[in-house]
Amino acid sequence: MSKSKPVLSSSIGKKLIMSLTGLFLCMFLIVHLIGNLQLFKDDAGLAFNKYAYFMTHFTPIKVVSYLLYASVIIHVIYAIVISLKNKAARPIGYASYDGSANSKWNSRNMGILGTVILVFLATHMSNFWWKYHNDKTPYIEYRTDLSTGVTTHQEIQAADFHDYSIVSENGVEIVKARDLYKQVDYAFKNVGLVALYVIAMAALAFHLIHGFQSAFQTVGFNHKRYIGLVQFIGVWVFGVIIPILFAAMPLYFYFR
Repeated sequence: MSKSKPVLSSSIGKKLIMSLTGLFLCMFLIVHLIGNLQLFKDDAGLAFNKYAYFMTHFTPIKVVSYLLYASVIIHVIYAIVISLKNKAARPIGYASYDGSANSKWNSRNMGILGTVILVFLATHMSNFWWKYHNDKTPYIEYRTDLSTGVTTHQEIQAADFHDYSIVSENGVEIVKARDLYKQVDYAFKNVGLVALYVIAMAALAFHLIHGFQSAFQTVGFNHKRYIGLVQFIGVWVFGVIIPILFAAMPLYFYFR
């Protein structure tokens, strides 16, 4: 313990912790995106509401979610600590400094990009996570004719909803659930919220383009044989595809 503590408290240790938590959050983004793509299904939210219940009630996922919350908090704290330490190391700025000649714009502004993302996360959790966990969403019932596959749906009152359930009666599958899909639809009618999400996804793109590659360098995965693949994944997967798909969701609900 006495030997490991100085390592974790050193600048390299702090950057290592930031890198590991950052990479964990990147993996979560992929899982979260796959689940949220259910929003594009034309089924009145049936697939998405099933996914929402699964993500909040399946025990292994719940454990991972606590690790996720801890990773976000640790990542933010260490980012602030490292930024303050770097600033304290140079209390007096250079008389002449051309930042663009020494580093890319996103690498010099990770703090600003991270702040935008943090504001987005707080808004996102307030609009969806908090309301879903505190009974602030409407309720819905789906009825699927198992012989034809045709599904109908109707909103139900709180008195008619006791818990998420799936039952079959006379060849009809009946699903009762909290209607987070409708909450998403309602929230993304707000142009200000849609704009925030799009801006936040742009910030996320620039943040990940630098952060993903930097994290691999910090953990020592910087071999010339693999660095090209790391850069490709960082730019095109985490910097382009994932942010665009996340940004497409609020735009889809606002314009449809």
